[in-house]
Amino acid sequence: MSLYCRIAFRGKSFCCYRLLSTYVTKTRYLFELKEDDDACKKAQQTGTFYLFHSLAPLLQTSEHRYLVPRFSLSELERLLSKFGQNAQRIEDSVLIGCSEQHEAWFALDLGLNSSSSTHASLPKSEMETELKGSFIELRKALFQLNPVDSSLLFTAQSLLHWHDGHQFCSRSGQPTKKNMAGSKRVCPSNKIIYYPQMAPVVITLVSDGTRCLLARQSSFPKGLYSALAGFCDMGESVEEAVRREVAEEVGLELERLQYSASQHWPFPNSSLMIACHATVKPGQTEIQVNLRELEAAAWFSYAEVAAALKRKGTYIQQQNQSFPFSVPPKLAIAHQLIKEWVEKHACSSLPD
Repeated sequence: MSLYCRIAFRGKSFCCYRLLSTYVTKTRYLFELKEDDDACKKAQQTGTFYLFHSLAPLLQTSEHRYLVPRFSLSELERLLSKFGQNAQRIEDSVLIGCSEQHEAWFALDLGLNSSSSTHASLPKSEMETELKGSFIELRKALFQLNPVDSSLLFTAQSLLHWHDGHQFCSRSGQPTKKNMAGSKRVCPSNKIIYYPQMAPVVITLVSDGTRCLLARQSSFPKGLYSALAGFCDMGESVEEAVRREVAEEVGLELERLQYSASQHWPFPNSSLMIACHATVKPGQTEIQVNLRELEAAAWFSYAEVAAALKRKGTYIQQQNQSFPFSVPPKLAIAHQLIKEWVEKHACSSLPD
């Protein structure tokens, strides 16, 4: 019964029925929670909560990885009560997803003060002792989390950060009010609705056919090189932004470019990374580094890049071994671009 239609009421009406996929039902459920405050509040009764303090998630150490503890509503209420706060603080939480069984997931920051809340920040060290974990900056913990946890924490931190920075209406100056799910904020005085936003960023792996171009900023770990990246300017298309960034940063003009994939990235203020491959014009490969943007840039051969991808150990372990040249970790979309380039180069080198 994957798809069928039934005529009912003796031809007076035509009703179509089909089983919706798990993905569709899950998506529809999340939409309902975002639009209906009562439904969202009901979902909190059986949902689970991830805790943050000043945008740092609560994590627990297990061998060389971090685990992300989750709490039920009753556990969270007991915790708040122990620290002298009531359950109203839970209304500061934001919806970050749900399971296929429709268990809703929320994130709550106990270190931030909202304009609509009378609750003060809870003491960090005392909470860590109580919860048997540590509130660790997400950027520092990033490469010791599994992909599912990191994706949820990306969403949570981005939403919490956005709400913390948009507590007042830019038109009236009055405090805005968050809906239950945290999918929007509304100014009570003029009814303007504010939705969470991401900044579009293009990230591009440039090739001359046999080599790829990688660059580094002074803030990168020692030896790390990555693809070129930059924010899209107002009014630009993705293609225009890619061409401009490459020209600005390394002084090269592109001949072709191709979209690869996209990724949400929470740093510094929630970005949508739009990843592309690009090829420079033949004979125009001399790099002119813009030192206001980059510390260095260089062409790397297939052998060099392939060797960097094959190194064993976690990203942190590789950094501690101080290799002269390393690429971003698997979690970053720059890694995916580099891997795609290596695989394509390897296939094109095979004999017919």
